[in-house]
Amino acid sequence: MTVTLARSEVPPSQQIESLLPPYDAEIARQTDAFYARVEDHVSSHDWPAMGRRVHAIKKLQKEQDAVILAHNYMPPDIYALVGDICGDSLALAREAAKSKARTLVQAGVHFMAETSKILCPDKRVLIPDTQAGCSLAASITGAQVRELKSRYPNVPIVTYVNTSAEVKAECDICCTSSNALNVVEAIAAEWGVDRVIMLPDEHLARNVAARTPLSILVWQGSCEVHEQFTPAQVSAIRRRHPGVRVLAHPECPTEVLDAADFSGSTADLERWVDDHRPEQVLLLTECSMSDNLISRHPQIEFVRSCNLCPHMQRITLDGILASLAYGRHEINVEESITVRARRAIDAMLALPDPVTPADFTRPAHNAHVEVVS
Repeated sequence: MTVTLARSEVPPSQQIESLLPPYDAEIARQTDAFYARVEDHVSSHDWPAMGRRVHAIKKLQKEQDAVILAHNYMPPDIYALVGDICGDSLALAREAAKSKARTLVQAGVHFMAETSKILCPDKRVLIPDTQAGCSLAASITGAQVRELKSRYPNVPIVTYVNTSAEVKAECDICCTSSNALNVVEAIAAEWGVDRVIMLPDEHLARNVAARTPLSILVWQGSCEVHEQFTPAQVSAIRRRHPGVRVLAHPECPTEVLDAADFSGSTADLERWVDDHRPEQVLLLTECSMSDNLISRHPQIEFVRSCNLCPHMQRITLDGILASLAYGRHEINVEESITVRARRAIDAMLALPDPVTPADFTRPAHNAHVEVVS
């Protein structure tokens, strides 16, 4: 079932302009230091318009006691300039739960904003564009999870965090790509079973199955960004760039991971680049990930063969500015759903972080997989 989100109001240009200060000497003094963070992506000619937006956003943040949570897939103008807390889904969930700010602005997609609201029911949670959805979240409903529970009553259900609040409320525990293997094995041990339902990402589930002796029952959802990568694409890149290191997100098909040098969550990919500092690297994930690492590693050549997430790209500086100025768009989750979804999220957050990242390019077992959708 496809989830259709409420249609967003696109802030008219004149409405945005009314919120912006003139780019005078004082605004330049206050904002020009930020330019170094994005000079690889923004021309000096375009900077004044961006600097005005950054200044207006930061002013409203201070007035409203607001924190901006920026996912690793946000473009550099958001990630580097206005993101107060940046990271993958797990990091943002943890930081949202700890934040003392009155308002959280989710620079990410709808399910992330719902997760923040579930963890912080007393805070105001805003998302700049309600159409910033997710193909994975749209691939399954709460009713479908309930049907699975009736078919497999003694099998725990692990849901990827990339799902709606309604789906989380029907599941036993959440996971992210950072901790999926740990979560699956922990819930199986708690229940004393040798099989687990994992939804909705079929590719992540199959890649986890290759790392555990457990049987994994998979739902056939997929990420519209990561499912597009192919082994042939990797081979072609390696021919053009001998010696390039290839890093893939575990939402990619297993055949793509087999052709990569390392696979992990966005946080794990970032850490791998920081630790290894290769001459050339290809990140098989959303394009903004490479963009955000370039300024930190100017000596590394980031080979470009990535895909843009159309949902993440809906979040813009203008959208964040309008979100703060006009309270667009506040996220609310029914209390009955919040209570049950919170249990699944808290069960995940209670587990210790993995000691070492699970490299999904190194299968440890013959995968035992059963398709349940």
